[in-house]
Formats: sequence, C-alpha cells, structure tokens
Amino acid sequence: MLILMRTDATRNDIERVVKKIKLLGFTGHEIPGETRVAIGVTGNKSRLDPELFESMPGVAEAVPVTKPYKLAARETRQERSVVQVDGETIGGRELALIAGPCSVETWDQLLETAVDVKAAGAKFLRSGAFKPRSSPYSFQGLKEEGLVMLKEVKKQTGLKIVTEAKDMLTLPAVSEVADLIQIGARNMQNYSLLEAVGDLKKPVLLKRGIAASLEELLLAAEYILARGNYNVVLCERGIRTFEQSTRFTLDLNAIPVLKKNSHLPIIVDPSHGIGMWDGVAPMSMAAIAAGADGLMIEVHKRPEEALSDGFQSLKPERFHELVRRLAELAPLVERTITREKSTR
Repeated sequence: MLILMRTDATRNDIERVVKKIKLLGFTGHEIPGETRVAIGVTGNKSRLDPELFESMPGVAEAVPVTKPYKLAARETRQERSVVQVDGETIGGRELALIAGPCSVETWDQLLETAVDVKAAGAKFLRSGAFKPRSSPYSFQGLKEEGLVMLKEVKKQTGLKIVTEAKDMLTLPAVSEVADLIQIGARNMQNYSLLEAVGDLKKPVLLKRGIAASLEELLLAAEYILARGNYNVVLCERGIRTFEQSTRFTLDLNAIPVLKKNSHLPIIVDPSHGIGMWDGVAPMSMAAIAAGADGLMIEVHKRPEEALSDGFQSLKPERFHELVRRLAELAPLVERTITREKSTR
C-alpha cells in the first residue's frame, strides 16, 4: 500500500502514520516527492484496508500497489529518483560516466587510467579489487591490496570509486572504500548480500543477472529498498541468449521498460553487453538515445596486456572520442555531460 500525504501535511502527521504502520506490525518507508510525501507500507501479507489511514490528519488517500516490487515501483514514486554518490548524482540531467579497467592490476595502470578517464569527463572510476570469475584459475583480483590502491587514487583524482563486493566476507572492506558498491550479475539474487548492503545505506549499483527477467531485477532491488536503503542504481549489462557472435545480448529494451515500471535510475554497461571493444561506442550511443542515465565502460591503456576483459576495453583515446560524441548527443535527449577544459 502507498499512503499519499497532503501537500500541507505536517511532520507530526507523517510521524503519526509511520507509528500506526509500525503498531500494525508492518514497516513504513517515507518517500519524499517534489510536492508531497508518500509512505510505502511493506510487510503485509494481505490487502490493507485504506480506511485505516484515510481518516488520519494529513492523509490524502491510501492506494494499493499492484506490483510485487512495492518500493521500486513507479506507482510508489512518480518522480524519477536521483541517487547521490558523495557529491555526484546518477539519475539527474547530468549523464553519469563510470569508466576504468576491469581489474586493479598495478598502481601505475590504475592511476594513469584514472587520470585519463577523468580528463575525458568521467566522474566515477570503476575497477575490481575482488573479481568473481567463472574459472577458479582466472585472475581473482589483488583483493585488499587493490582496495588500498583505489582509496589512494580517489585521494589523488577526486573520482568516486565503484567496485564490487564479491560476498559477505568482502563487503566490510569494500564498503570502506567504495562510494558506490557494485553487486555483480552473479550476485543479483544473493539475498543475504542484498540485505546487507541495504543495511549499510551506502549507494548500490545492482547489475542484472545474465538470465534474469526485469521483474527479477526489480525484486532484487526491493530487497535493498526494503531495508531502508533507497540509493539503488540499476545496471543493464547484457543477458545470455542463443546468439553466439557477441559475449551477451545487450537488452536495450530494458531501458524504457524499467523507466515505465520503476523510478530507479538505470545505467548501461555496453562493455560486457557486447564484449568487443569496437562495439562499445555504438551501443553506448544507442543506450543514451534510449534513455539510459549513464554508462559504465571498461578502459585500459594496454588492453592486450590486461589480466581480465582486455578484448572489450577501450583505449583512453577511444574513450575520449566516445565522450566527445556523447556530448553532442546528450542535448538531443535533454541531458548534459560536463567535460574538463583540458579535454583532448
């Protein structure tokens, strides 16, 4: 159920409603809007009677939410959510550019790439310290040493850090460094991990599983939202289909569908979606044209030497050119990209 407060509702009115929800044995989630507050109710196993709330001071109406994902649903919040990440935003007019190497490999590699992507216009640095891989013999990341490097790179560049928490064991260390905690595709339905990042209240980047429906993605987001963490960014990164000519099938249909059904921001990872460096630029342009709130792109100075995913990584000069083209496209879809004056 969603309880819509009147525009003139007081703080006491709102708190009374939340208290009543708690007395009934449920959880109330205060959702501020542009003109009024809404309060989502979770934990009820059956339909609640709207009359329980509609007679209370400050309440405009109480309406059922028909979707199985209550807090992620567009019915719950008509305005688009904008997630704040340590001074930067994802979901507003400014397109979010997240870029960097798949893995932290060396100090020089990480710092050089960070400087390059920042000069191009990225505000977020992506790189994995812990790398969950399909094969146990593949490079698993530098782990704690990689986190130390990421922390230092943030000090030197000011870029916000996006890195993955592989499991419950790595989450505490990752949360100390990450500004945006990534939950990878393999962990999209790791419900204990989702609840744990929900309790942390730090912004979360939730990647779609390789065989997950959009409803399953939104239900995964619901696990985080239901713990009181409303700072969730969805990520389309390609799904497994019968097609073998690309690494995955980048589902750009997901963008308008998710925007219709949810208020959460959505970014796209074209690097994993197509799995070929020369396909990243056209899929990036297509994603922004389709309404994505940002991109997550793998960039490596020497892709042929990369310890993971070099074949889908852009060289810095190609990333610069892509951002230049995106800056031309952005105004056509009523978005912006802010670039440094020293950009090539």
